[in-house]
Amino acid sequence: MDVHPLSLTFVGTATVLLRWGGLTLLTDPNFLHRGQFAYLGKGLVSRRLTEPAMRVDELPPLSGVVLSHLHGDHFDRVARRGLDHAVPVLTTPHARRRLVRRHGFEDVTGLRTWESRVLVARGDQVRVTAAPGRHAPGAAQALLPPVMGSVLEFGPVGGAVQRRVYVSGDTLNVPELREVPARYPDVDLAVLHLGGTTLPGGLVVTMDGVQGADLLELVRPATAVPVHHDDYGVFRSPLSAFTDEVDRRGLSGRVRCVARGETVRF
Repeated sequence: MDVHPLSLTFVGTATVLLRWGGLTLLTDPNFLHRGQFAYLGKGLVSRRLTEPAMRVDELPPLSGVVLSHLHGDHFDRVARRGLDHAVPVLTTPHARRRLVRRHGFEDVTGLRTWESRVLVARGDQVRVTAAPGRHAPGAAQALLPPVMGSVLEFGPVGGAVQRRVYVSGDTLNVPELREVPARYPDVDLAVLHLGGTTLPGGLVVTMDGVQGADLLELVRPATAVPVHHDDYGVFRSPLSAFTDEVDRRGLSGRVRCVARGETVRF
């Protein structure tokens, strides 16, 4: 049986298009323009420093949206207005309540950790399973919305998994993530949210370069693509911090850096 190529287009921040066979998934839609502010809650905002590689009205038809959490740099007012409200959205229960009640999205599944939903298109399917994530340490978790990672398993309807993708979501490298490789020892592609996002007071709420390299060593995907590292002023750990650490550990062969607007196949 022929195996479809898996392709990734990097739009910006944590927004990527993943295509496999008849399926097209969008992750964490952030379409604000450079200079616009993303609202992070609790009165916090951050100005976007980059342009997305495409507009929301330039997206191809979508099979679904995988949303790690409801933050303004992952699901913004442009996406809220521009996305088809009937497209399936797979996200956390917290985000589901708000997307349905406040914003009128019609097909939203709130997944608890290790729960799944299957999407089907033209004889192909993807099983989306929520993976652990923790957006802040200790009691500070109450200041930020709950977050999930996700495992995407692509294959023909009724057939075996042919490609497996892990998307970290905005998480720190916490002990719960050890269960990801325990359940899924063979990951073809990992999309790692980095940036060392630092809030006022010095609270770090996403992986920096060292934590990203630690997660790379833990999951050991065939290839990892770093995202979420230079789009907002609150991102304090540059991509070079990750690539330098990966080089130091001899893992550079597992990393593919993708420019905004670039499409790569795996």
